[in-house]
Amino acid sequence: MPTLSDLAVRHTALDASDIEWLHTLVSDWQLLADLSFADLILWAPLPGEAGWVAVAQMRPTTGPTVYHDDVVGTVVKQGERHLIDTAWRERRICREGDPDWSTGVPVREETIPVRHAEGRWLGVIQRSTNLSSARTPSRLELTYLQSASDLAQMVAEGRFPFAGEPPILVRSPRVGDGLLRLDRAGRVTYASPNALSAYRRLGLHADLVGAELGRLTAQLCYSDEPINEDLMIVASGRAAKETEVESGGTIVQLRAIPLIVGGGRIGALVLLRDVTELRRRERELMTKDATIREIHHRVKNNLQTVAALLRLQARRLRVPEGREALEEAVRRVGSIAIVHETLSHAPEEFVDFDDIADRVIAMAGEVSAPEAAVTPRRVGSFGVLPSLIATPLAMALTELLQNALQHGRPRRLEVVVTSEFAPAGREPRRERLTVSVRDDGRGLPADFDLDSSTSLGLQIVRTLVEGELSGRLTIEPREGGGTAVTLSIPLPAA
Repeated sequence: MPTLSDLAVRHTALDASDIEWLHTLVSDWQLLADLSFADLILWAPLPGEAGWVAVAQMRPTTGPTVYHDDVVGTVVKQGERHLIDTAWRERRICREGDPDWSTGVPVREETIPVRHAEGRWLGVIQRSTNLSSARTPSRLELTYLQSASDLAQMVAEGRFPFAGEPPILVRSPRVGDGLLRLDRAGRVTYASPNALSAYRRLGLHADLVGAELGRLTAQLCYSDEPINEDLMIVASGRAAKETEVESGGTIVQLRAIPLIVGGGRIGALVLLRDVTELRRRERELMTKDATIREIHHRVKNNLQTVAALLRLQARRLRVPEGREALEEAVRRVGSIAIVHETLSHAPEEFVDFDDIADRVIAMAGEVSAPEAAVTPRRVGSFGVLPSLIATPLAMALTELLQNALQHGRPRRLEVVVTSEFAPAGREPRRERLTVSVRDDGRGLPADFDLDSSTSLGLQIVRTLVEGELSGRLTIEPREGGGTAVTLSIPLPAA
């Protein structure tokens, strides 16, 4: 399905600033849909007032929907939607007309012109309410509808969404989580049952209605501390911001929405949500992540200690073959330690493998053949890889570089990295990683056969690539002389 930006660029004359305003509106118009108990469709004008294109759609979570099918991308000609044309032409909210029965259920149609904060008119919101379950509204529903009417007027005046404010997060409180309506003085005129329950958990024993919310919240949560001015601003509804308050182990998230109609502030809506359990789980995850990073750090330290002991033992050996075997073990342990060191600084079990590869390449060049003065280089990027791939890949890369430097005696050595992406039509994502270690050295023996090779290094690489990474390993002569070893590794789906 095309996005709002795609449709706006393709069908309308709106500029980048206008499209960004519509994006900001759409990011937060679930609030208007829920307060209205209605579906919302955003129509943008075609050039030359030839008609309209539907660029966005929202269904309510508080009532039945009118449109079970998506209408985004629909184009209608001028004159086919009378209320949309009228709202655009007269720059006002239109509520005229009897319910529409064309879909088999009564639907009340309203249209709201959308105005940019800078004064430009950008489109029209069609608000469609399913009246099939119409009944005498409760006080909660009346408060919702009045608040929706105020927000609609703010949209038409270019005051909603709020210019200059950061976009609202997905985890911000919603209408059903809890709603308070405040007057101009910041006193509560209505409290939904969920909002009242949240304040009860904060320690409130009286009624919320009639209370000055900012001062009451400060007394509940900061009785023994200086009053938090940011909290006072949010809880009194004077600024479009969010905050959290905590008391007695309960954490409540508050979001203030000032209601500014006709140039003056008439009050505010405060949405709130009990996020105690959510924050507890987040703290547990943070503790778990910190523990995992500490484990990686200790494993790295232990591996470095093992490498130091092996290096010390190698210096005492008089047998060249034994000393060389221990030095190889030191490099293998060191490559694993590099991965754990990187993971000890990563917030998740994913690492930027380019840094690891560069350190492994540098270590191989410094230790394996210092007398040859060969500096291996990397071509291409590994990107971010999960630790389950990073550790065996680092070990395999270490073995291949060490083998090339010691036995190939090259003048040039490079690691070439390429990625294979998903076919066109899907989301672009890597499916396979290909790594080639290429040198211009002596080349392979005439009778070389990978399956019958007794080289410990190649056996380790083959076990890592085929056994742990489920990949493929090929070794073949390089065009122009030398050897090319290629690893082809499937990547897990994102």
